[in-house]
Amino acid sequence: MTNNAYSEEETKKLKKLYDEFGTENIEFIAEELNKTIRSVRSKLVREGLYIPMKSDYIKKTGKSKKELLRDLEEIVQFDTGGFLGATKDSLSDLISFLKKDE
Repeated sequence: MTNNAYSEEETKKLKKLYDEFGTENIEFIAEELNKTIRSVRSKLVREGLYIPMKSDYIKKTGKSKKELLRDLEEIVQFDTGGFLGATKDSLSDLISFLKKDE
């Protein structure tokens, strides 16, 4: 098991390796420092060198599930509590489908 604490020397080496090899080579940097990839990435974030990518998830509606259920309830005129287990994408698709007929 590797030690996740970074000495000053290790931090300097990490910064140097990151400057040389960049984000695409975090695996290599981790091997050089005898650290896990996750540890290296976390340390780079703490040092302000690496900005984690945002999730690929893109909100289709920008609304919460509760807001979507309220919108659906206005269309169907009955309690939509049974749809709580549905995904936001599914609810959005259903609302779009029902609005086509309006």
